Amino acid sequence: MLPKSNRLRSGAEFTRVTKTGHRASSNNLVIYGALENNQTPKIGFIVNRSVGGSVTRHLITRKLRHDLASHINKLPKNTMLVVRVLKEQKDYRAEVASSIERIISKLTKVDA
Repeated sequence: MLPKSNRLRSGAEFTRVTKTGHRASSNNLVIYGALENNQTPKIGFIVNRSVGGSVTRHLITRKLRHDLASHINKLPKNTMLVVRVLKEQKDYRAEVASSIERIISKLTKVDA
């Protein structure tokens, strides 16, 4: 499970990451990434109503939190990510892994 200290909660942070951050897209997900002045990586989720009802959206968010928890130690400490779900799918693991790799490479190119 994704620790609470690693969760994005502020609307201003979501806006900053989605508007100014880098983006990695796949068929069902878009991951935005930005480097900020924080101590730990932070991750937030956007699951629109068009994806499904409340139960479906919360189930997707729980699954993604679990999938992304294994990637926390790979992220630079000052990373902020926002994961936007475009379509419902049973398993996002492969898309999450490839998107995380792409966004990390984009962020490290900018940082270097």
